[in-house]
Amino acid sequence: MDTGKIDRINELYHKSQSVGLSDEEKAEQAALRKDYIETIRRNMRANLNSISIQEKDGTVTDLGKKYGGVQDE
Repeated sequence: MDTGKIDRINELYHKSQSVGLSDEEKAEQAALRKDYIETIRRNMRANLNSISIQEKDGTVTDLGKKYGGVQDE
């Protein structure tokens, strides 16, 4: 998500706290927030799927492949 959209989310939030939002602005705010949350979830999932741990016996377990459904490339 680009910084312009994040700035717009913040702008709408501050406006809602001071003077309120029109119905169109409320709809825009909801759409922007939904897009923001989807971006955060996608980034979090990518981070979690890239984690590998080394077991005591020296083997490496790729948690993305084990739990995240990531396929071999």
